[in-house]
Amino acid sequence: MKFKIDKFVLSIIVVVLFAYLFPQFGSKSSPIPLDKIGSIGVSLIFFFYGLKLSPEKTKSGLKNWKLHLLVQVCTFLVFPIIILCFHPLIHSEYDKTIWLAFLFLASLPSTVSSSVVMVSMAKGNIPAAIFNASISGLIGIVITPLWLGLFLNNTAASYDLGDIYIKLIVEVVVPVILGLLLHRYWGNLAQKYNSYLTLFDKSIILLIIYKSFASSFEENVFSGIDTFDFVIISVAVFSLFYLVYFLTGFLSSKLGFNVEDKITAQFCGTKKSLVHGTVFAKILFPNPSAMGIILLPIMLFHAFQIFIISFIATHAANRKEAQLSYVRNK
Repeated sequence: MKFKIDKFVLSIIVVVLFAYLFPQFGSKSSPIPLDKIGSIGVSLIFFFYGLKLSPEKTKSGLKNWKLHLLVQVCTFLVFPIIILCFHPLIHSEYDKTIWLAFLFLASLPSTVSSSVVMVSMAKGNIPAAIFNASISGLIGIVITPLWLGLFLNNTAASYDLGDIYIKLIVEVVVPVILGLLLHRYWGNLAQKYNSYLTLFDKSIILLIIYKSFASSFEENVFSGIDTFDFVIISVAVFSLFYLVYFLTGFLSSKLGFNVEDKITAQFCGTKKSLVHGTVFAKILFPNPSAMGIILLPIMLFHAFQIFIISFIATHAANRKEAQLSYVRNK
């Protein structure tokens, strides 16, 4: 079985390397207004997100409520609770920053496109995947800042939850609502050119990642992370994924889900969105130099989830095809 590295993951690696070699373009003195471009890009991302979100499909998707509830509970409750268990281990500012980066990862919504694609590949419940992936992004607009606000509001003098929510409303909520209102007029057009909109989304994400890591490299933020720490962070990310994946599978079995619903629960309930992570980090963390460390776990998680879920999806599809072939030949 052959695996190809995801082009977006490869692009992230190239952008981080470029930020390391040429951090000056992302510095405060840079003549290129990357912050303003990023802010406008974030608003457009969520405008297109609302434009593509069908109210009719969202309403019809509410029927399978047990599956939806499990996916959203795993996404927004199980993940953060696991990370909260490690809060007593914080002994320094460095530990606190790494822990906040993991809490940020844990509180993010699920992915949209990759969740649906992987569920489709594994022959899972596609309509439920579309519903959960779509609704997760909307829930995350409220839940993610709330989780971070519980700790940042009390620990960071520069963190003002009121200002954060105003910025969040202006850059995220208003564009989503505007997109939803215009769905009936431009929704079909957005679906038709979805591949171009996805390319635009990824381009803005790469720009924000460059800006974040350029600032971090310029201020030597990563000087405290050695090879051993990087390995520990990587292992923690992988362990977090597997723990929630198997826990979601266990709960799916206890709830009596069929194979298709179990696939959807495990695939959607364990995914975390790098798109939301990058744009939320830009809004939630006012210090651009700290964003490099904040984004590190979600970037590792993104690469890992694509690889392992692709493997699991391919295996599940082959197994189901073999079962159908056996039934036909019997």
